[in-house]
Amino acid sequence: MIAKIQRNTGWFILATLLMFLLSNFIPSATVVVAALAWLVVIVEWNRLPSGSRMQASFLMSAGIAALIFSAQKGIFPGWGKVLTQNLQLLPMFIAVSFLSLTNPVDPEEQLPSGKRSIAATAIGTNLIGGVINLSIMFVFGDRLVRRQTLSKAQAILLGRSFCAAAWWSPFFLSAGVALTYAPGMQYSRIILPGIILSATALCYTIVELGFVRKVEFTGYPVRKESLTVPLLLAVTVIGAHYFFPELGMIMLICIIAPPAAILLMCGRPRIQHLHDFITHRIRSTVSQFVLFLTAGIFSAGISSIIQVYPEIFDFAGTTFNPTLFALISALLISMGLIGVHPLVGISIVSPLLLPLQPDNSQLAFLFLTCWAISTGSSPLSGVGLVLSSRYRVPAWSILANNFHYAITMWICANLVNALYFCR
Repeated sequence: MIAKIQRNTGWFILATLLMFLLSNFIPSATVVVAALAWLVVIVEWNRLPSGSRMQASFLMSAGIAALIFSAQKGIFPGWGKVLTQNLQLLPMFIAVSFLSLTNPVDPEEQLPSGKRSIAATAIGTNLIGGVINLSIMFVFGDRLVRRQTLSKAQAILLGRSFCAAAWWSPFFLSAGVALTYAPGMQYSRIILPGIILSATALCYTIVELGFVRKVEFTGYPVRKESLTVPLLLAVTVIGAHYFFPELGMIMLICIIAPPAAILLMCGRPRIQHLHDFITHRIRSTVSQFVLFLTAGIFSAGISSIIQVYPEIFDFAGTTFNPTLFALISALLISMGLIGVHPLVGISIVSPLLLPLQPDNSQLAFLFLTCWAISTGSSPLSGVGLVLSSRYRVPAWSILANNFHYAITMWICANLVNALYFCR
């Protein structure tokens, strides 16, 4: 029975995407999206690599234990929230997986190497990723991957460069979160410090890989013809966002990416290659289903524990000064490193900080800083999970190689905060 269902896993995954699109018009369809996603997890569990199963088992067990403890203290977010945490990200992974159809089938393709390729790949990831979001990880990653994994240097560069765009990009989810939890923020006031920190992050990474570690690096071929799909997506998403801002970036990518990929796909005949993709290759998203849904349970558990002890976050009698900025940013970044989604931490501290009447643009800068650093350094962030599940980068390696980066960028962010917002 299970084997028969497994033969149709690809179609269940496609149905998850289609039902997600339908849920934009019929909100109750979200229940079906969740049911399909968890069905994929259950059916494919035994076919996962042992490392993925161990990581997912730990996340689920720790999350459930935290939820049980919190429920005994009277705090429980509800099963609906627990089972759908991170759910909205899965359809986007499905949608952008279609972009692999546009990759040229050329195993002998020569990719650029050397210091110049480090800089080009870092800047390309940051600029294009700042517009089309996480799909850039798939576009660049799938071109760079060899034997189902990225090199240590490639994983470091892609993760940091992409997440650094959270400091300046209005298209990132982080920008929407900042607007929500720091009401009244002025985007014009955070764009300059955001660009400064994003550029600092890129320079730090380029210098580390090219001049300190002196790694042998193979980069993305950032040429006009190689950027066709990213630029097409960027222009289309920007235009669609302008005309349909109510849809949101994730929904727009889900709507745009599959048709664009089918239009530009390299394989012929199209129908045969598309059928093969849905039947076999789309299963590459299964690891993301498992890790994101179990990480969602873990995040919900940690959030519940924090709500059990709200006194830890009591800032009454203080002012929003550089010291508090440093402490809160260190706390939120640390939470992000252990798997708590930045949105969870931000949603908790925002109502505690707003009574202090801070500069809301400075508060937004705090949130963007925590988002950019934690997601670029944690193996349990969305980017970290992509690197570990899709490209088989060890979770411990992600944390070990980015820990010093997180500390350095935290120091830089505090310097920018003191010099720019506290003059």
